[in-house]
Amino acid sequence: MKLPARLVNVGERCSKNLTLNEENIKSFATRVEDFNPLHHDAEYAAQSRFGGLIASGTQPVAYFMAMLASHFCDERQPLGLEFSMKLRKAAHLGDTLTMSWEVTESHWKESLNGDMVTLAGQIVNQRGETVTVGCAKILVMPKPNTAASDTDRAAHA
Repeated sequence: MKLPARLVNVGERCSKNLTLNEENIKSFATRVEDFNPLHHDAEYAAQSRFGGLIASGTQPVAYFMAMLASHFCDERQPLGLEFSMKLRKAAHLGDTLTMSWEVTESHWKESLNGDMVTLAGQIVNQRGETVTVGCAKILVMPKPNTAASDTDRAAHA
């Protein structure tokens, strides 16, 4: 009997750090057309409840989502299907954010030729405060012309 390919296993993790500086906060906000002065005007932001520049919420979230594509594109082909994010705290100038995801479910979907994968993730600042929590559903398929052999499939089942 031919076993389904196992491309992703429950418990697989990935993480990455992102340090926020004035230039990357301002340039990212500009690129996504977020002109809120909290991301551009240090004097204005200093007078706000945040006490200084903060990143646009889209900045850490974009990196957070993109890291899944980067992580799973080694010998696999990922496709994002669904993301849910909850922004809990502002990401401040000077913060180093640790972004991490963990696979909580993975099952082979024959009709899509890939693993349907559910992940839970979080972004934590250097003070251990949770900035963002997220859930993701992705499809992870074999790369074209790199389908695993039956032996490889059995080893990952």
